[in-house]
Amino acid sequence: MKTMTCAQLGGPCDLAHRGEDANAVINAQDQHLKEAEKAGDASHQEARDAMKGRWRHPKKSMDWYRGMQKAFADLPED
Repeated sequence: MKTMTCAQLGGPCDLAHRGEDANAVINAQDQHLKEAEKAGDASHQEARDAMKGRWRHPKKSMDWYRGMQKAFADLPED
């Protein structure tokens, strides 16, 4: 298990997401941003918009995804 925060994934807060792989923490971040948007949390809106827009640009999204995979791999186990 490893932990990445919302901020490490491009968001504004220190909420910790734990997972066995980068995909688990990325999915947790996506859910966190959706919930924050639904709750009207404006501080997360920029990160939510970036997450939604990222997938409209495959090259840019793959660069981000690979960067998050590497950042996750470089973390120590919890």
